[in-house]
Amino acid sequence: MSTADATTELNDLPGWDLTDLYPGRDSAELTEALAAVAVQAKSFSDKYAGKLSALSGDDLAAGIQAYEVMQETLGRIGSFAFLTYATDMADTEIGQFFQNMQESLNDVTTDLLFFTLELNRLEDDALQVLYDGSAKLSHYQPWVRDIRSYRPHQLDDEIEKLLHEKEVAGRSSWVRLFDETMAGLKFPFDDKMLSSEEILHLLSDKDRETRKKATESLGGVFAENVKLFSLITNTLAKDKDIEDRWRSFADPADSRHLANQVEGKVVDALSKAVQDAYPKLSHRYYSLKAKWMGNEDKLDYWDRNAPLPDADEAKISWGEAKETVLSSYNAFEPQLSEIAEQFFDKSWIDADPREGKDSGAFSHPTVPSAHPYILMNYHGKTRDVMTLAHELGHGVHQVLAAPHGHFLSDTPLTLAETASVFGEMLTFRGMLDGAEDDKTRRILLAGKVEDMLNTVVRQIAFYSFEERVHAERQNGELSADRLGEIWMDIQTESLGPAFKFDEEYRHFWAYIPHFIHSPFYVYAYAFGDCLVNSLYDVFQEGHPGFRDKYIEMLKAGGTLRHKELLAPFGLDASDPAFWHRGLSVVAGFVDELEQISKE
Repeated sequence: MSTADATTELNDLPGWDLTDLYPGRDSAELTEALAAVAVQAKSFSDKYAGKLSALSGDDLAAGIQAYEVMQETLGRIGSFAFLTYATDMADTEIGQFFQNMQESLNDVTTDLLFFTLELNRLEDDALQVLYDGSAKLSHYQPWVRDIRSYRPHQLDDEIEKLLHEKEVAGRSSWVRLFDETMAGLKFPFDDKMLSSEEILHLLSDKDRETRKKATESLGGVFAENVKLFSLITNTLAKDKDIEDRWRSFADPADSRHLANQVEGKVVDALSKAVQDAYPKLSHRYYSLKAKWMGNEDKLDYWDRNAPLPDADEAKISWGEAKETVLSSYNAFEPQLSEIAEQFFDKSWIDADPREGKDSGAFSHPTVPSAHPYILMNYHGKTRDVMTLAHELGHGVHQVLAAPHGHFLSDTPLTLAETASVFGEMLTFRGMLDGAEDDKTRRILLAGKVEDMLNTVVRQIAFYSFEERVHAERQNGELSADRLGEIWMDIQTESLGPAFKFDEEYRHFWAYIPHFIHSPFYVYAYAFGDCLVNSLYDVFQEGHPGFRDKYIEMLKAGGTLRHKELLAPFGLDASDPAFWHRGLSVVAGFVDELEQISKE
């Protein structure tokens, strides 16, 4: 396909069809579903509140099943509201709709809050007796296990109810303020005013002066708004600190580890392994890139994601991107490509960059009775093809796990990144195998290494930033200057001596949404990338039955933990060697780039 053809196709990118959830914001189906689940919740409370300890195993299972049905309805409503909001965060009416839905859902879930609190008060011995006598209850054992992992951190019922009810006027409102502020920002560029998504896209533009001006514009606008972003960051960090102390979490990241069903020592091992590897990964690669960009030993920070000088500027059409990803999935396992193809055929993807739209990318699982939806912003670059492969990996994983039902299909974040990163690796390997010369191979390898550094090094650097910010916030509010100092220290340490940083970069912490939406979420990306690197290494070694074991791992959803899922492959995430194995894959790519550069 010609460049002109590709550009034409980029003007006709797909949007999703949310009618599989509800016909519209004002539809009778949505109104009736919300009203019905509110009635069901009150009836459920009347039937079960204060009575769980007297139930038989089968009766408790029936209660969990009824609770699951209601939670799935609430999940469907919440998914529809969020996905509608994600398509246009700048629309006031949509923002109001999203907030109203959140408040309505919060009212309903307040009536249901007692159930998990009361479930956690059952004694282990008594619960085991119920399991032994009820196959129906045993079916829910993995979900009950995860719920009961919060027992040491559970507060009195009235306090739990208060915290739950205040969520919509507290943390959720601050998150919404961040999202709508970021969506509404305008960045001057030449004679135009660009959205955040548009200006961030220019950081990977071919023209150096364009990247420089875009970076300066970003830094300038962030500086103008840094007081607000500092207030949001400080408020949410303090809010988290208060709740963590009440719940007896010793470390600010502990609640995230618990949610991710991963031990803190495993995350510490990952973080240390990555930090120790900075010199042989990011420091070494960016020194290479500095030379490729025409500098001897220094790289301007706006060149971090710059395309290589001899990279092909041709746009990749949406159709070509689709074919590339599906063929790579099919070569590994046809079942994966068959599932992935549904996303294209059934309008489950929104790929069109638009003003007001969420600037990121995600695959939202919604609920098992529906299907996932993928959001991304496609510009026709190789990195966008990788993003498509990544999000489709999530989507396929979510479809495969869905038969377990609403409670057992949900995968912890650390494992949720497995299928997505593996999908990226399959696509990359397919493209690399098709490379016709060393130049093409070098450009593809460099792009992959940069993506891996963004996923592993950059995300662990983000994690380190959060650790320091939350630790210092316990002693008082951090100024915008102090937040900037921590940011610059961490970036200098992680990216290495090849970089030159200017003052504008000081406030770039402000636009990272994960710091606001999900504190300490970021290490899940590094966890998933290193896990997949180790997993792919096992695959390349010819591990017997790998494909079947891999499919079964995805189908497991939330029924198993990382130790149980990795054991069939002979892998153990608690072993430091596991992380070094994953990181050695990245180092091997840098080795190859160094060798190509010498030839």
